[in-house]
Amino acid sequence: MRFSVEKDVMVPMRDGVTLATDLWIPEGPPAPTLLVRLPYGKDALPGLGGSPLTPNLQALLEAGYAVVWQDTRGRFRSNGEFTPHLDDPHDGADTIAWLLEQPWCDGNIGSYGASYLGFVQWAGASQAPAGLKAIAPTVTSTDLYHAPWYSAGGALSWHTTWTWTTMMTLTAAQTALAAGTGDPGVLMEAAGMAAEPHKHLATLPIGDQPLLNKQSPWWAEWLRHPARDRFWQDLAVAERFDRVTVPALNVGGWFDLFVDSTVRTFTRMRAEGGSAEARDGQRLIIGPWDHLYQDGVYHDRRFGMSAGGMAADLTGAHIRFFDRWLRGRTDALDGTAPVRIFVMGIDQWRDEQDWPLPGTEYTDYFLDGAGRANTAGGDGVLSPRPPAAEATDTYTYDPADPVPTLGGRIMMPAAVNGAGPVDQRPVEARDDVLCFTTPTLEEPVEVTGHVSLVLHVTSSARDTDFTGKLVDVFPDGRAIYLTDGILRARYRDSLAEPQPLVPGQVYEVTLDLSVTSNVFLPGHRIRLEVSSSDFPRYDRNTNTGGTVAEDTADQVVVATNSVLHGPGHPSRLVLPVIHR
Repeated sequence: MRFSVEKDVMVPMRDGVTLATDLWIPEGPPAPTLLVRLPYGKDALPGLGGSPLTPNLQALLEAGYAVVWQDTRGRFRSNGEFTPHLDDPHDGADTIAWLLEQPWCDGNIGSYGASYLGFVQWAGASQAPAGLKAIAPTVTSTDLYHAPWYSAGGALSWHTTWTWTTMMTLTAAQTALAAGTGDPGVLMEAAGMAAEPHKHLATLPIGDQPLLNKQSPWWAEWLRHPARDRFWQDLAVAERFDRVTVPALNVGGWFDLFVDSTVRTFTRMRAEGGSAEARDGQRLIIGPWDHLYQDGVYHDRRFGMSAGGMAADLTGAHIRFFDRWLRGRTDALDGTAPVRIFVMGIDQWRDEQDWPLPGTEYTDYFLDGAGRANTAGGDGVLSPRPPAAEATDTYTYDPADPVPTLGGRIMMPAAVNGAGPVDQRPVEARDDVLCFTTPTLEEPVEVTGHVSLVLHVTSSARDTDFTGKLVDVFPDGRAIYLTDGILRARYRDSLAEPQPLVPGQVYEVTLDLSVTSNVFLPGHRIRLEVSSSDFPRYDRNTNTGGTVAEDTADQVVVATNSVLHGPGHPSRLVLPVIHR
């Protein structure tokens, strides 16, 4: 397929700002067109290969699609001022309107891309622009409070927020310096922060980040809204799914920080989408991947040759999806299912007809033991049988000595023991981590779906956090991360209306532990970890009941936290069990 390339076409927005746009146009008649909008520099990313999650550009051109990449407002070669998310709905819609006017576009427009490139797709689709026929958002979110900036339990996603803001500050400084308007001092300071993040992540108060506050003022605005208030509600496409009228190919990873939003978006769009095509045309693919890597190979866990994004043929999945909705080829998706998931444990891909999986049995696994569940060597038991006796497990949560993040859904490369299925034994040796474990399994147990944790708790503080983590304990002792969640106790009833705790009072709280798909094999054990911190993935609750982002090191409070379990306090892990 022969094609022409046009670089830095300046596309006008409704307010007169122009955005730098590159075009790959196949020779011949007008073609269906695929749009990518990004804040990371269009000149650096497209290539002919890219991430396994991003369809191959050459393959898209060979399939007869025109492809358009655009720098978002205020980034790299585009004009205007960059404020994350603010202008993306209108800028996306205006770009689509411009594409409709081009003689090489046949009037059928789609979009694709990962992470922020997915944010902008949902934002543009929420405007229901004419010509947009389908989107393919990958490892992304429709509720920016839930992911990536805060969490479903109200804690700040500290590592992600700080890392991303620092990266954006650094690249903005590089761009300004290249244009002759930058300050070398700003570039050097930002580069130093990126090179040595730990001391900046450990700063208290966490908002004491002078360079970020000055160079990226939107970040301080995020910290000023720790509750899911009107600020976040207005940014959430999830508040208005009925305005989205196009099908979506939703792609995610079990260890991606957006996976919960990915699957909930699929489910809700099937019920709430603004057209029959949007509701019926949702697709979902989830692999054993994190946010940055999709090869399925980790230091502590390998998922096999078929696990990688290349083996999963995500480029082919994109082309078939766009052929169906941009070309009207009604047979393009024949032989494929609306849901395709990689089931860990048995390490196999499986097609399904819906999510949550039909026939899911939400099964209680009760917390039990004599009250000494501290560390993996304690007496904590996890059992499908209700406990016969009351007991209380107590630990001390000191914000100055938080439980360290080991793997999981963090924006840190797996190659440096960051994201993914990391062995949790080092944290399970801590006295402030409660461990509840089943006996060795004699039969396989499949857990696929949404996991939750109901705890009966007390605290000596006016506010504190509770964390839960689901772990697969292998016969060789490896305790492999599967999924987890956190609850900031002030948000136990509402993310928008925080309420302090009464010290010493017993509360029943529910933690959302996100989603997974794993078969616990015979010889393995199911383990639940409970604690009160996961740092630096989340910010440390200072336990004061005040504004966490403003509390200094000398203001933090050490909390004594307890988990009650027994007939009168049925603390329990709720697992989505699949019988096949």
